[in-house]
Amino acid sequence: MSLVGAIVWTTIGSVVGALTLYWIGALVGVERLRLIAERMPLLDAADVDKSVGWFDRHGEKAVFFGRMVPLVRSFVSIPAGVQRMNLLRFTLLTGLGSLIWNSVFIVAGYQLGRRWYLVENVTGPMQKVVVVVLAILIIWWVVRRVRARRARDAQSPEAHGSREPE
Repeated sequence: MSLVGAIVWTTIGSVVGALTLYWIGALVGVERLRLIAERMPLLDAADVDKSVGWFDRHGEKAVFFGRMVPLVRSFVSIPAGVQRMNLLRFTLLTGLGSLIWNSVFIVAGYQLGRRWYLVENVTGPMQKVVVVVLAILIIWWVVRRVRARRARDAQSPEAHGSREPE
């Protein structure tokens, strides 16, 4: 396969995968997402509303730059679908971000030839750092959420054994 062919086909594959997740998000929709969040131990409908607001403000940047961040590159398509981001704009931003990401790796591999494994020596540690940072942020968020919920529960009348008269 040619260099250009490899770049074109990997980018097409990225876009097709992103569109699939976009449509899953569109099928779920905001209302179902709120219902799902209410049933999850660490989430509630307000979290969905905050996320929707954030995506409304930063969605285009998230879709474009998210294509270059491990884990994010897949999942950013779901909120784009939930929010019904303009499909043409979503596809263009996804295509451009994926084109850049794919091109960097394919051209690096092409330039390195049989020494392609050297790319992994650079990107492997970088990807691990991103994953570790994301894991730390998720753990921090869970701890914060659990503490806030315990504090809220401790202040509620039910937590103190008092009940409203029947």
